[in-house]
Order: sequence, then structure tokens, then C-alpha cells
Amino acid sequence: MLSVGALRAHLVAARLAGTVSTSREKSLHSYRLFAARDPRQTWGLDPEGAWGAAELLRLMADRCGVSPDPGETSGQDVIDPDCTLAALDAFAERLARAAQDRIPVLLGTGHPHRLLGFYASLAAALSAAGCVVLTPAYGRCVYMPTQFGVRRHSLWYVGGVAVVRPVDGAAGTDGEVEHGVHTHSPLPVRAALAAAAEQGGVLPGLVVGDHGFICGAGQLGIEAIGLADSDDPAVFVAEAEGRVSVAVPLDDTVRSDYYRPLTRYVLNRAWLSQ
Repeated sequence: MLSVGALRAHLVAARLAGTVSTSREKSLHSYRLFAARDPRQTWGLDPEGAWGAAELLRLMADRCGVSPDPGETSGQDVIDPDCTLAALDAFAERLARAAQDRIPVLLGTGHPHRLLGFYASLAAALSAAGCVVLTPAYGRCVYMPTQFGVRRHSLWYVGGVAVVRPVDGAAGTDGEVEHGVHTHSPLPVRAALAAAAEQGGVLPGLVVGDHGFICGAGQLGIEAIGLADSDDPAVFVAEAEGRVSVAVPLDDTVRSDYYRPLTRYVLNRAWLSQ
């Protein structure tokens, strides 16, 4: 089993935590957009608090370890690896309870090129433990705003994990058509949950993912846990307000294989290793 010390060293070496690739400018810009309630940053969340830019910076310093100094406006952001480790432990604990209770789960990612393998491993382990891994609205059309205007996408599941793919001329590379597109939208999880409800099917007791998948689910009152970067204030606000149970701070854009030690650590901590 990977030790805590070894995982901490990996987090820093792979730049999953410590000094990360996300720029300070990008993070501060995201906080300002969220403070202005720009839907590009609220991700389906309707915050209860005022959450101005200064409050968001204090929250992100507390939950992620970014610099609390508003005068620090350039350079690379920092995520405290100890914050990441503590959140990973809480994340694993919640997965363990889900497996023990055999609750139905829904997994989805807006970062399929980076994080699909991480979530697919969780889906396989939860399924093996007796949880139903839900796949509602498979193939359903989802109209999503993009930089090119509203485009038609479809909801698919890869390894039990929800992703969205472009269709009918929507801008996308071959990889995006195969694996899914990068998205912050809450619309895919809303479509999945609506389909389950319409068909009288099983609703998830837990949603696992990132971006709009967990913010959108949490806003609808479904427990959610997941990963978030230092420029993802919506997830940490949702956690602070009790609509996301666990938000794990880490860089969500590194190479996909760098997440494998995290996968092993979480599955071991959750007693889900096979």
C-alpha cells in the first residue's frame, strides 16, 4: 500500500499539489467571475452566501492552501499537499460507506482526457462491491453553450463514467468524439437525473465527479464528492455550504497516469482494492 509520505512526495513531484500549473491570474479571474455570479463559474450552483472575491480568496486559502494575499496577482498557484491528503482520506471514507451500504452511484467527469481512468477505476471497484453504477440517459441529446454558440452534444458512459461527446458538427477533435469533451456544465448531470426520475428508475445516493457534475447534483440535493482545482471556486463554495460533501484540491490537468497512485491510495483506504 502506498504510504502517506510516498503519496505526498508524488503529489508534489507530479505537480498535483505544491506549485501547480494553474496560474494565479487564472484563479483570481475565476473568483471574480464567481463573485459576479457568472454561470461560466457557478456551474449550476445557486450560492446562499454573498461570496465576494475577497471571501472566495479566504475560502480557497483555507480549503486549498492558495496564497491569501490579494496583492499576489501573478505566478503559479499553490495547493497545500496536506489539504489534498486530508481530503483524499475523507473522499475514501465516503466511498467506503457507499460500498458498505451498497448505495447506487453516478459518476461523471468534465475532464475525460485526464480523469476518466481515475473515475472508471472507482466505478469498477464500487460495482464489484455491490453498488449499482447508474447510466441513465445514455445517448440523450444535451444542448450546451460553447465558445462557438449552443451546440448539440450527447451523454455517454465510458467505463461507467458519464461524459459528453460532440455531435452534428459540434466543434471537437477525434479524441473528444471518442472520450468526451472538457466541460463545466451542470446540464449533463441534470439530464441524467431527469431521465432516471422520468423513467421511475433509481436515483443515485451519491454522485462522484467534478465541475458541473457535482455542483449540479449538489444543488439538486444529491450528495456529491469529487476533485477540484485551485481555480474551481464553485466546488469549494458548494462544500462550504454543505452541498458537496468532499472537495479534493488538486491540479486536474496533469498527465492521466499521474493520477494512478491516487487511485491506488483511495481504493486501499476505502477497502475497495481488488
